[in-house]
Amino acid sequence: MKPWTTSTPVDDPATCDQGSQPAISSGQVTRWFYQLLWSPGLTRGSSCGSTGTVATAQETSEPRQLTEQGRQRKQQIVEAAMALFAERGYSATRISDICESAGVAKGLFYWYFPTKLDLFSELVRTMRQQLRRAQARAADADADPLTRIRQGAEASVRFMAEHSNYFELLDVERSDPAIASVLRSGSSVYRDDVTALVIEAQSAGLIVDANPHLMAVGVLGAVAAFDSARRSSKIDVSTDELAATVGEWVAKALRAP
Repeated sequence: MKPWTTSTPVDDPATCDQGSQPAISSGQVTRWFYQLLWSPGLTRGSSCGSTGTVATAQETSEPRQLTEQGRQRKQQIVEAAMALFAERGYSATRISDICESAGVAKGLFYWYFPTKLDLFSELVRTMRQQLRRAQARAADADADPLTRIRQGAEASVRFMAEHSNYFELLDVERSDPAIASVLRSGSSVYRDDVTALVIEAQSAGLIVDANPHLMAVGVLGAVAAFDSARRSSKIDVSTDELAATVGEWVAKALRAP
């Protein structure tokens, strides 16, 4: 169910002898920037024990594949970073702080993330995936497209309330040009999801005949505005009440007369 819509070798530090692997120097670390939702992830130019440099996702066609232990260790680093970013801010959080909090060595950090910005990009990508999964779980595949838009809006409100620290972090850090670039990249996926549903609903005569792109932007803007008001204490209602209100508000705004 889509949200809102319509024998490879393993290269994983968890299976390597970390003691035999040379330290990664600053000269070996390459900054790269990748699409937050669709990128295959980081890859390494060489396997365990090699002195090859770290490659970008754009420099190799082979995605890095992790064992379950490796995925858990990577997520452990991301979660530790999220807690520190929320507490101290992105700029004030050092890589050494993240490593200490996650209980990993710097060499392992750099195996997964060439830079702190790459780690932040992974955090954003992970949260976007989680939000889309929440939207997919909430959507009734047999429902009409307008109902699915309402269900997606309600799921988004609940998700944003559950992860308030993350969205508050974005509000604070988006003034940083590098962070702003990370947030812009891949963000159109939500608009595209809603736009597709709007077009489907218009074809069924459920939604007013207007520019579907603008209507999709309006749906996303309403969700974001209501959540911002909740986090700034401008409204004081339960998450369930707010979700239901936003969903109904969106449906009424779109519904054909």
